[in-house]
Amino acid sequence: MSTPRAGTAGRASLTHPRRALATVIAVVFFDLLGFGIIIPILPFYVRSFGVSDVYIGLLAASYSAMQFVFAPLLGSLSDRRGRRPVLLVSIFGSVLAWTVFGLAGSVAVLFVSRMLAGAMGGNLATAQAYVADVTPADERAGAFGLVGAAFGLGFVFGPALGGFFASDPVVALAGDVFPAAIPATRFSLPSFAAAGLSLLNFAFAALFLEESGAGRESVEATPDGEASRVARGWVSRFTGGWVETFRAALADDALRGLVASFFLLSVAFSGVQVMFIPFTADEFGLGASGTALLLTYIGVLGIAFQGVLVGRLSRRYPDSSLAVAGAALLLVALAALPFSPTLGRALFPVLSPGFLTRELLALVLVLPGLSLGNALLSVSLTTLVSKAAGASVQGSAFGLTQGAGSLGRTVGPPVMAALYVVAVWTPFVVGAMLLAVALFVLVRRRRRVVGPVGAD
Repeated sequence: MSTPRAGTAGRASLTHPRRALATVIAVVFFDLLGFGIIIPILPFYVRSFGVSDVYIGLLAASYSAMQFVFAPLLGSLSDRRGRRPVLLVSIFGSVLAWTVFGLAGSVAVLFVSRMLAGAMGGNLATAQAYVADVTPADERAGAFGLVGAAFGLGFVFGPALGGFFASDPVVALAGDVFPAAIPATRFSLPSFAAAGLSLLNFAFAALFLEESGAGRESVEATPDGEASRVARGWVSRFTGGWVETFRAALADDALRGLVASFFLLSVAFSGVQVMFIPFTADEFGLGASGTALLLTYIGVLGIAFQGVLVGRLSRRYPDSSLAVAGAALLLVALAALPFSPTLGRALFPVLSPGFLTRELLALVLVLPGLSLGNALLSVSLTTLVSKAAGASVQGSAFGLTQGAGSLGRTVGPPVMAALYVVAVWTPFVVGAMLLAVALFVLVRRRRRVVGPVGAD
């Protein structure tokens, strides 16, 4: 029996596929909004316990490590049991994680809550599989771009909400209202707000999110053949663990280069994200307010590129070509970023001093290349994985790539932080070198896979 095209089974079982797509994108947005609320307080929360800043990096790594373990498990489970129940359980788990985070009385409890949040954060693989279920292949890049835009919106509005709930007037008001048993601090209130948003997200998903049906239908439709063999290999993580899972993926010509590229992108980009704020403080003298403006600018760029531009480009160019272009653009932007002060002084010698100095102007002009390159590469890689996997293993495929990404986000920040101590420019240049390897892999894959012009 032939393997059905990814997306056809899910669409056939839905009355309103576009409404289903909009619903799962909303679920992703509220999930990331809750995550974004915590970002401004996390380092200061750790410091409030009087421990070293090393724990900040370890706390971030614990989240990514658990996401690395659980993303493929949740993705594969969604292939077998359906997308909706996996999403609901993981969202409710986030409610518990953020509540514990707000009540934490020690660093150990912070780690427990962050690890639980990381495990539940593995639901992105399931959400991506749901998008693949309800979207035709020729529209999938645009749909994944919308998911990326939902991410961007969450990271634009989340930190602002976190700052609001951590403000002195709100903390004082909560102190007057909350019972004595519930702490009302600049750390607990954003945590409780994230838990409340997750609870609303759970209620929204329970009411409006349909089951795509692809998990059940595709398993029944492919009892044997290649897709069934690959599915059994991926599901073997339940009995054989992660080593066998990655071995099988790396042996698959269709997935090997994509998984490796996901990992390299995650190492490079996550490390740069961690060191970007110290870089702007050290090289441009930006304080908290100036950095917030810059992060908002980056968030808006991400929304515009992933939500609008990538979808339009995907209708004109093959996904493999967009992935190559994204890797090349990101490589150049990463290499240029640490030298933006020098570039600014060379390109804008007559710009008068002010907030937007010539050095900062050069950085502002480099950042769109960074954002567009990341948008093109991440969305195109996601689309290529979706097309390479059969309908019966969409969740497993996305779980695998998200797991590779989570592993990269576990490795990248501590490595890049250590490099930054050696020399300010090194994490960015090393990130560019990693992207050069990914670019080489993607170029070779495109030459091997792409046939006629426009094919993928």
